[in-house]
Amino acid sequence: MADLSRTSTHRGSVLAVVAAAVLFGTTGTAQALASESLGYDLDPLAVGSARVVLAGLILAVFAYARGGLGFARSTSRPAILGGFGVAAYQLGFFTGVQAAGVAAGTMIALGSGPAFTGVLQYLVDRRRPGPLWFLSTLVAVAGMTLIVAGQPGDGSSNVLAGAVPALIAGLGYAIYTVAGAHVITAGVSTQGAMGQMFGIGGILLLPILIWQWPGGLDTGAGATAVVYLVVVPTVLAYLLFAAALRHLNPATVATLTLLEPVVAAILGAVVLGETITTVAMLGMATVLAALGLLTAATLRNS
Repeated sequence: MADLSRTSTHRGSVLAVVAAAVLFGTTGTAQALASESLGYDLDPLAVGSARVVLAGLILAVFAYARGGLGFARSTSRPAILGGFGVAAYQLGFFTGVQAAGVAAGTMIALGSGPAFTGVLQYLVDRRRPGPLWFLSTLVAVAGMTLIVAGQPGDGSSNVLAGAVPALIAGLGYAIYTVAGAHVITAGVSTQGAMGQMFGIGGILLLPILIWQWPGGLDTGAGATAVVYLVVVPTVLAYLLFAAALRHLNPATVATLTLLEPVVAAILGAVVLGETITTVAMLGMATVLAALGLLTAATLRNS
């Protein structure tokens, strides 16, 4: 009975992180629709900063209303590090995408995240991810490479210039994933852990928001986009993400979120009318196969 209960818990955790990845995948489409409505691009740093500042406030208030943020001396260090990770991810991701182009910047940031997470998990917890994790992560990253290769090229992009900030984004993602797992494992609620990290991240990014204001956010379309980005692919998605971290190791969670670019590519085709080439479709199928392999291994070992 205990094994069945544990398997059911792990299945629910996998579903939670998959749902979070689906919500993450709507981010680019929401921004594109707002920019299309305005006739010019929203400022990426203003959008990213506003997203974390407002989400951090909402998550902190929500956690406080549900029983408190759960601040404790034993969890203060990982929470602070997680907050820096949140801020680093936002700044690194949007800077990398701006310099390297959307496809390459996203690939470097998201593709490096699981690798950094696996290394950090080992360095901090001395827990080495299993061989199936390594295999599924390599296959998923290969699939992401095919998705990128199937996108129209951007001759003005400078991949080398965007690689460093995109890698910083991947490292930031790994830091707040591992830190969040530590805070939650120490007994802090999922909403408390996210409230702490995003609250700290919001404080760090508030000067960037003020500096970049308004960046298109003072328009109806810009404000609508930010409200959506804050509530759906940030607050709701990261509560699901944190719920998964309670029962799955950080490396597994990080790899499962590689579903995000598949969702983004599908939405780009369905909503924005972008073309999905045969190569990109093969990449999407490869990512899904890799994540299916990891899910099966996770449930089998539960």
